[in-house]
Amino acid sequence: MRITEQSGVVLAQSIRAGTVSARTVVDAHIELLERVDPALNAVAADRYRQARLDADRADARIADGDPATLPPLLGVPVTVKESIAVAGMPHSAGVVARKHLRPDTHATVVQRLVDAGAIPIAVTNTAEGCMWIETDNRVYGRTRNAYDPRRTAGGSSGGEGAAIGSGGSPLGLGTDTLGSIRIPAFCNGVFGHRPSLGHVPLTGAWPPPHGVAPMCSNGVLARRAEDLMPALRIIAGPDSMDPLVTDAPRWPDPSPTDLAGTRVTLIDDAFLPGVAGEMLRARDRAAAALEAAGAKVNHASMKSLRAVGMFTAIFLAEETGVRFADTLRGEGAGPRFGRELLSPRGDHTAAMRSLLVGEEVERRLPKSLTRRIVDAARSISDELTEIIGDGLLLHPTMPTVAPRHGRTVGRPWSANAVAAFSLAGVPVTQVPLGLGSAGLPLGVQVAAGIGNDHLTIAAALELERVFGGWVPPTPR
Repeated sequence: MRITEQSGVVLAQSIRAGTVSARTVVDAHIELLERVDPALNAVAADRYRQARLDADRADARIADGDPATLPPLLGVPVTVKESIAVAGMPHSAGVVARKHLRPDTHATVVQRLVDAGAIPIAVTNTAEGCMWIETDNRVYGRTRNAYDPRRTAGGSSGGEGAAIGSGGSPLGLGTDTLGSIRIPAFCNGVFGHRPSLGHVPLTGAWPPPHGVAPMCSNGVLARRAEDLMPALRIIAGPDSMDPLVTDAPRWPDPSPTDLAGTRVTLIDDAFLPGVAGEMLRARDRAAAALEAAGAKVNHASMKSLRAVGMFTAIFLAEETGVRFADTLRGEGAGPRFGRELLSPRGDHTAAMRSLLVGEEVERRLPKSLTRRIVDAARSISDELTEIIGDGLLLHPTMPTVAPRHGRTVGRPWSANAVAAFSLAGVPVTQVPLGLGSAGLPLGVQVAAGIGNDHLTIAAALELERVFGGWVPPTPR
């Protein structure tokens, strides 16, 4: 297996054993990214020169030290979503007014990976303000799918999805508010894990979460499932700055044996017209594979999932008291409502303009209506949590394979399949299930109750064993 196809865990083991150098591993990933990125536009800014120096230092450390005392990811290259602070690198989240910013320190999750020996090689592109499920902005432009450049890479962590899906990085960091890890992981055929609420600090991420406990989380994308839990353990736990993260989680090692007797639920009436049968058939194949591993499959009804993506923006605004227009104005970037906001020219993408128009409409709604919407969102969250219980729930990640560019903009229902899990704050792993009839990735979300991240990752390991996991894209 090529270096650019192996897991971070395997690469770290090989580097410590001296069978391959950190410099060779880092060079291989940089060379691949340099080759494919002109077509993908996944990399927002690189640190290739510094990464090579970091790799040389890792090799010197290995030569001088006891392998048993070396950090677990020493010499392993990683990528980081540009909205998560990497010292000295851009930190704009695709917002033009922030393009000059260069933080002095790493975000907590980045620092923890670096302390574990990982080497950041690039920061990757994001949707403007991290606020849509396609990746495009006026700072870096549009990111394209690792399997078909005519298709979206997803968002908002689309640069991460494309970089990892192309083989250019074994694993990386993203953020997920409304599927921003899971959708890019799905579109680019890799694994993506949104952790349980309150387990991973958001310190150093922008836009600020404004205390939205269930809705925003840092997490991991990876080309191999065995990297998910090691990376998650490294980045999790309190940092004394994020008030929502107070306890260090203690997850057992995920194993397919965890699935024996586990209840796996499928919801069959949660879809609006337009959900491709291919997505549901992929979900059902995944359920059958888990059943063969000892799980018990059952079915539930939850029609309220059909519209949940329609009002999550209202829920966010009402719960935090902050609209994204206010966040932009704080950066000196807020357009006025009217001609400036509606114009296709200027600093804001169509997705951002749609969001801001929606916020303005929401602001004018009767308060009684917005409170009913918030109550409905909480009810959906409670119902979903009850259905999951101590088991697992399988659910399509998107209604179709990766759509063509721009096809989700102005269509908030495109996020229906991911939004409810964000509301509930539960752990969710997007699992690739091979390629579909169009040569594009298929996948499924595996959700569990809060704190049971090891169960979703155990399911990911088993599904990878059965279906093969990430399929390296054919060079175009």
